[in-house]
Amino acid sequence: MSNRAVLEVIALDAGDAVAAQAGGADRLELVTDMAADGLTPSPGTFAAIRAAVDIPLRVMLRLTDGFAAGSAADRERLVRTAGQLRAAGAREFVLGFLDGDGAVDLPAVEELVGALDGCSWTFHRALDHAADRDALRKQLDGLPGLDTYLTAGSAAGVDDGLPVLLAEAARRGEPGYEQTVLVGGGLRLDHVPRLRAAGLDAFHIGGAARPDGWNHPVSATAVARWRNAVDATNPTGTPPTPPDTRAPVEPAGLNGVEGANGVEETVGG
Repeated sequence: MSNRAVLEVIALDAGDAVAAQAGGADRLELVTDMAADGLTPSPGTFAAIRAAVDIPLRVMLRLTDGFAAGSAADRERLVRTAGQLRAAGAREFVLGFLDGDGAVDLPAVEELVGALDGCSWTFHRALDHAADRDALRKQLDGLPGLDTYLTAGSAAGVDDGLPVLLAEAARRGEPGYEQTVLVGGGLRLDHVPRLRAAGLDAFHIGGAARPDGWNHPVSATAVARWRNAVDATNPTGTPPTPPDTRAPVEPAGLNGVEGANGVEETVGG
């Protein structure tokens, strides 16, 4: 089995997607409106990105800022939108809802998951804002398609959440802890070796892939820097292959400046 870690990158459009794939991303999280921390893109945007790249795409299902599912009408709209995205070819998703007390809004999650009909999905960083993350994991355990938690271990980011991430990694295989932990939210390159040593093997970046900010496109060079970093640490203890430091060629018109470490504090990471 390969020890290659998963690198997921946030993409807003086809240009982002092409650059992320060129830099070595394994998967993309598709969102729009990062001013609201990442909302659901249109089926047309999904279709354009799907036509531009051949790596897996996970589509955000979230219509408003925050972690509330909203009214019954809001939930119906989200179910319809999920259906439109599935009709356009989407097969992987990202979602997560909390109630007013910080517990998982299980009826809302179950309603939307039912509309996905077995598609794979990530429960996003609403986990980091939950009143009891262990209880949330156990309540969601067994829902069809749930295979990933996107988390920083803390609402404040990986710096504060690192002890939680390491503790939860040690519980892998327990009920509620079978899913992949996708680390994102304040993630820096210097966090990666310790996370990899603990067996964590999936990483998510957004702003770190855009060294000039969210108003600029993904840089393939910045993504390649992260690709090299997550590949350089081999948890098996065997000597790692030296990372390829050659900068990839940027697609025409995209930013080619090498990326900063980056800090993401969004729902999408």
